[in-house]
Amino acid sequence: MTMALDTNKKVGIFLVAAIVLATLPFLVGNALGNSWVRIIDFALLYVMLALGLNIVVGFAGLLDLGFIAFYAVGAYMYALLSSPHFGIHLPFYLTIPLGALCAAFFGVLLGTPVLRLKGDYLAIVTLGFGEIIRIFMNNLNSPVNITNGPQGINLIDPIKVGGLSMGETLEFAGLTFRSVYLYYYLFLFLTVGVVIMAWRLQHSRIGRAWVALREDDIAAAAMGINIRNIKLLAFGLGALSGGVAGGLFSSFQGFVSPESFGLLESIMILAMIVLGGMGHIPGVILGAVVLTVAPEVLRSVIGPLQMNTLGRMVIDPENARMLLFGLALVVMMLVRPEGMWPSKRRKAEFRHAKENAAQKGA
Repeated sequence: MTMALDTNKKVGIFLVAAIVLATLPFLVGNALGNSWVRIIDFALLYVMLALGLNIVVGFAGLLDLGFIAFYAVGAYMYALLSSPHFGIHLPFYLTIPLGALCAAFFGVLLGTPVLRLKGDYLAIVTLGFGEIIRIFMNNLNSPVNITNGPQGINLIDPIKVGGLSMGETLEFAGLTFRSVYLYYYLFLFLTVGVVIMAWRLQHSRIGRAWVALREDDIAAAAMGINIRNIKLLAFGLGALSGGVAGGLFSSFQGFVSPESFGLLESIMILAMIVLGGMGHIPGVILGAVVLTVAPEVLRSVIGPLQMNTLGRMVIDPENARMLLFGLALVVMMLVRPEGMWPSKRRKAEFRHAKENAAQKGA
């Protein structure tokens, strides 16, 4: 009887969540404007990125500060194959998978020489890799113009499904589906796919091998786990998700440039994982949504307060926004270092660590 009630409760929660997600762009668009629907679209992209990085950092315990490089590879692959830059206009069902596979290749390429590195050393190497990719994209316009350098690539084709362009407005059943609405449903569909992939991996033999690697790589090797292959698989699958998100970003923006793939973006994605709950899929999703929406909320609050009575700027709103945002992160790490929604294992680890520290202090 209790099991049946639990099942009914889960089904009810699922149906309510499905209805909310299906109507969310209309609710937000009517209440706050289409700009906030666009922010939600970016939140879904960051959820995909955070889930991809969570495979590397949260599951396998490999600190990666250059994850944005795979995002850039996917974005530029889509831009080069779906824009007037080369005169190639391939359909999205070819360009998105090609970008994802290319990003996965670069993920394995990055993982191969750093198999013996861990901790700070691995972080430094991956950080350098991310910067190399950004600088490479910035300078690959001479002698042959491939990426158009710092000017970027524009006029990128929007995604087209069955003759319907995501860049246009659709009238259906008396409802108006604007471009940001159509992209929302596409991003939501693919995000659900990435969530299912991450969940299945976490509860598979591969996921258990990643956890063993994260806890103690020497013990994992002694138990017969192929450390080399399992690390490369983590880098490759994580990069695959980043490549998909990059291709979607390119089509959504219609423009890409190296400025969109700086170090700050990698740090923000890592912060989403740590703040939400490292290794916990619902926590990672929550962290990605909060860290995408919160800065925009701060921007809307600080913006009206930026001018004093003399018409001069009291404080740079962008700097004030980042200051408050950084302060909130620091407070969060002091108050709840395990994250907003940690897994039961991670929560128990922090509780035991606090108890041991208290006993030693006593």
